[in-house]
Amino acid sequence: MTYKEANNISIKDYLNFLGIQPVTEKGSYGMYRSPLREDNTPSFKVDYNANLWCDYGTGEGGTLIDLVMKQNGCNAYGAICRLEQGSTASFSFHGKDLPERDTKRQAASPIEIRRIQPLQNPALMRYLQERGISPGTAAPYVQEMYYRIGGKPYFALAFKNDSGGYELRNPHFKGSTSKDITHIRQKGEPRDTCFVFEGFMDYLSFLTLRMKNYPTMPGLDRQDYVILNSTANVPKAIDVLFPYKRIHCMLDNDEAGFRATQAIALEYSYRVRDFSDNYRGYSDLNDYLCGRKQEQKNSTSQAQEIKQETGQRATPKQKRGRGI
Repeated sequence: MTYKEANNISIKDYLNFLGIQPVTEKGSYGMYRSPLREDNTPSFKVDYNANLWCDYGTGEGGTLIDLVMKQNGCNAYGAICRLEQGSTASFSFHGKDLPERDTKRQAASPIEIRRIQPLQNPALMRYLQERGISPGTAAPYVQEMYYRIGGKPYFALAFKNDSGGYELRNPHFKGSTSKDITHIRQKGEPRDTCFVFEGFMDYLSFLTLRMKNYPTMPGLDRQDYVILNSTANVPKAIDVLFPYKRIHCMLDNDEAGFRATQAIALEYSYRVRDFSDNYRGYSDLNDYLCGRKQEQKNSTSQAQEIKQETGQRATPKQKRGRGI
């Protein structure tokens, strides 16, 4: 894929690929909540005709490559590689020069689920292992989905949410059939503690760490779990967290993760504990599990600055594996 071909991909379709929809549309442009930062009021404009974006909250803007570079902290070559992967992944996006009727047909193309079955695909099991998670740990919670989009067949890991939709993951794609939280309740007496994770890979990473660090008594059924599946689902999580006396948040070490934890803490005050300091220096629990140190990105610095500005009391540093 050339630089020109990459920038010819519709920004609208790219955002749709990520599950990001416009809040309002005015014919030739759409207003979005910024995909680059926490944004309660839509201030991210996409000009459909010029295929350019502008974030009024930061004064930044540009082409699709500029957007991908900002999102991923990479250079232009890295952005093109990511777009090239997306063009052959589950939700192929297309260029602006397609005929209008084809554009509308592809943009509206639904996922045709062919079958969902227990985890057994070697490629997907290998993908889990590369993320430090054994297929045996994942199997009770994750299935594999085979589906079509526009007549093309695909497959991915499938993690069910509370609306009956699925979070989909494979080495080249991260998406969903619909967005909602996943609330995992234990059998028997109601639990008074709930652990909150951002994505299902983080949840599976937690299970793996617990079984590794406490093999005889991992205590996995002592608490319930909420997986956000997106920080945009925090309001839904707040509703279901009401009965719990203790809420332990293990979200990503970035601005979005901290903002989500902060929103839950504002609602439930002393009941909430931020566990992200237990894996400080790592982007998330899965990177912590795999030993992949976090690059020093602006998002991390911003999250720490926000904690200082709001007077958030940091959890004391703990050794690797302690407290998880």
